[in-house]
Amino acid sequence: MTEHARDLALVFAGGNAVGAYHAGAYEALHAQGLRPDWVVGASIGAVTAAIIAGNAPGDRVAQLHRFWQEATLGPALDPTGLLKPRQIYNGLHALMALLWGRPNIFRHRLPGAWSALPWVPDDVALFDNAPLLQTLNRLIDFERLNRGDTRLSIGCVDIETGEEVYFDTARETIRAEHILASTAILPAFPPVEVDGRVLCDAGYTNNLPLDPIFATEPARDLLCIASDLFSPRAPRPASLDAVLERANDLIFGSAPRRAIAALKREYALRQQLDPAGPAVTLLHLVYQAGADQLAAKSFDFSPSSIRDRWAAGHRDAVAGLERLSGQQTDGRDRFTYVTADPGEPSHAARAARTG
Repeated sequence: MTEHARDLALVFAGGNAVGAYHAGAYEALHAQGLRPDWVVGASIGAVTAAIIAGNAPGDRVAQLHRFWQEATLGPALDPTGLLKPRQIYNGLHALMALLWGRPNIFRHRLPGAWSALPWVPDDVALFDNAPLLQTLNRLIDFERLNRGDTRLSIGCVDIETGEEVYFDTARETIRAEHILASTAILPAFPPVEVDGRVLCDAGYTNNLPLDPIFATEPARDLLCIASDLFSPRAPRPASLDAVLERANDLIFGSAPRRAIAALKREYALRQQLDPAGPAVTLLHLVYQAGADQLAAKSFDFSPSSIRDRWAAGHRDAVAGLERLSGQQTDGRDRFTYVTADPGEPSHAARAARTG
């Protein structure tokens, strides 16, 4: 696939260590010649989006590799292929990340967890994500990012009002502090004050921030590729950890499902009112965690898990593009939804036509 005849927007969800999936997906899109006009992200998705917008196209994949190489915990040893040992391996790496932090992302904070004791001063977070500021400033050219070659939107939440807040290079200058605020998932990381507002990660309210893209009707045809990290669909859990993982996935994966359902309803009405208006195609890539992944997968920075997630993103993006190219519609649909997930059929959202 080469130059696109419509606008291209990429949306990246939050999910901490699971975000290596985004990097693999972008690598596959980049290899197909796809260059986004607009990137939107929350949490680790904001980091991914900023690295893309803040680097020349030829440097983006290399900088994503650099970020995840620095984030990876431990030597690149392949664990056994047996399920239970792999789960133990992943769990130990998640525990080590929680005990030692990741030098390019977060470190321990004092008093942190000790503030739960009655004689220790209060604190608001377990970890300090200030090291991420240095990483962002090393990997991102903020002058390029704010020049607007690729539009960037970053999602946060105002911790006092609960209002979703979006920073956008089309309206304002984005700094590393804005991205840090988007990664501040409570209570792991402290909220960040930006321009008088105390902000945190939008994950609990809107983990896949499609809203900036669809707040107004696109001016021309649009392909939106959304990379999601938590699936609302999974096998029946058979262990306590699987139940905890399922609960976590449902928390973060349900809002995107509702948002997409609302888009289908909205565009069914648009189809009736203006059938010739700009058409939108939404390609939805969703990470499907393997049986070896645990409830603590967001803190599992093991080499094998990072590698597997990167590969899954690459594979799903390729499959999604293939499915997109094979999509058949009878006439011009204002909204088409396509997913790479074989367990969830793609379809065009069609309004009933009259006349």
